[in-house]
Amino acid sequence: MVCRVNVAAIDIGTNSVRLLIADATGREIERPMRITRLGQGVDVTGTLAPEAMARTLAVLAEYRSALQRSNVTRVRATATSAARDAKNSQQFFDAAELALGVRPELLSGEEEARLSFRGATHGLPTELGPFLIIDLGGGSTEFVLGTSQPEALISTQLGCVRMTERRLFTDPPSAAELEACFDDVRRELERVRKVIDVKRARTVVGLAGTCTALSAMQLGLVHYDATRTHHSRITRSQVEALFRRLSAATVVQRRGMLAEPARAEVIVGGAAVLLTILRELLLDELLVSERDILDGLAASLLPAAP
Repeated sequence: MVCRVNVAAIDIGTNSVRLLIADATGREIERPMRITRLGQGVDVTGTLAPEAMARTLAVLAEYRSALQRSNVTRVRATATSAARDAKNSQQFFDAAELALGVRPELLSGEEEARLSFRGATHGLPTELGPFLIIDLGGGSTEFVLGTSQPEALISTQLGCVRMTERRLFTDPPSAAELEACFDDVRRELERVRKVIDVKRARTVVGLAGTCTALSAMQLGLVHYDATRTHHSRITRSQVEALFRRLSAATVVQRRGMLAEPARAEVIVGGAAVLLTILRELLLDELLVSERDILDGLAASLLPAAP
């Protein structure tokens, strides 16, 4: 009898913790997501909050059980923006190793960008390239340009949690708060323009929760369905309209507007980042992808991976 061999990737992000279990061919078996807000307060305090760590560790313990049930033999767990910024990340990694059985790696912004590119471009015809990958996370946003490999990349201090905690204090946010958010994004995009030749991109691909949540809203989904959002397209004018609706609503109202209500607290911050990117870089449309850093991590564990 041949024993089934599976691999697993875990992305410990600023807003969510996600797991991908795949078989030896790369076929997805399981892909749960839990919002734990590990990055709660990190932009202000520079430390991971005890309650945020506790929420995240509980999910990692849950994922450990999933790994055991699925006969996972190789695991790669990574932490990104919140852990990069926090002074007490090693304390969290010690606890995470006990909860999960595997010690997380701390990814640099550049490593995160490369893995996101690998996952996002998998299965896309090269003739659609060069691709501009925009991975809009909770604490950082990565921009990567390339066709089969990254040719230029940059990680920026932009994200849905970071912008929400830094600039959006009232419910709903005031016009002044939103403008301050736009200003922050515009300043960071000056760095992007120095590294990325946006005009070279033939296809712009948007990754992560803000992009997929806005796609689901545009599609009118009541229950989240990744098969509908994956490789859907969303235009700048549609993002403009969704942003206006979301930014005028209270958190309670936004929960009723989203297929994933747990994103209601940070979706305006994320939408403000995405809208400003589209406006400032003169991008008319995004191809939304459900394939991202998780898929890049899983691919790095497969036998055929270099």
